Amino acid sequence: MTENIKIIASNRKASFEYFLMETFEAGLVLQGSEIKSIRAGQISIQESYVDIPNGQEAWLVEAHIAPYEQAGTHFNHEPKRKRRLLLHKKQILELWNNIRIKGNTVVPTKVYFKDGRAKLEIALAKGKKAYDKRATIAKRDEARDNERASRVR
Repeated sequence: MTENIKIIASNRKASFEYFLMETFEAGLVLQGSEIKSIRAGQISIQESYVDIPNGQEAWLVEAHIAPYEQAGTHFNHEPKRKRRLLLHKKQILELWNNIRIKGNTVVPTKVYFKDGRAKLEIALAKGKKAYDKRATIAKRDEARDNERASRVR
């Protein structure tokens, strides 16, 4: 079975701000104009997060999907509305139990098309402290310097 995956948007800031512990693949409940905007690449998940208010349903909050230009005003969508995520009950329960622990949250990391359907990769994450972020920056700078040095040789 071959999987056709085309990444539309990614949240690069998430791996800098959080330790990503476990990832899940979720479907999105979208309107017609939203899926057309996503196909055009008009989505941003930088400030978005996943909310599980009652332990029953998962929602994508604050994701910005730009209004579709060719749709009329009557058929267009609200850009920052809450969108329901399609996950198994076991997965929602696992996320719910983990986010009740202090410092844990669920962040979206990627939006992509898999076999023609829009999917969202979400990750169970723990917030980094300032010294963790500095260590990440130092490691990244060191790797860049090593790459430059090996290229010069």
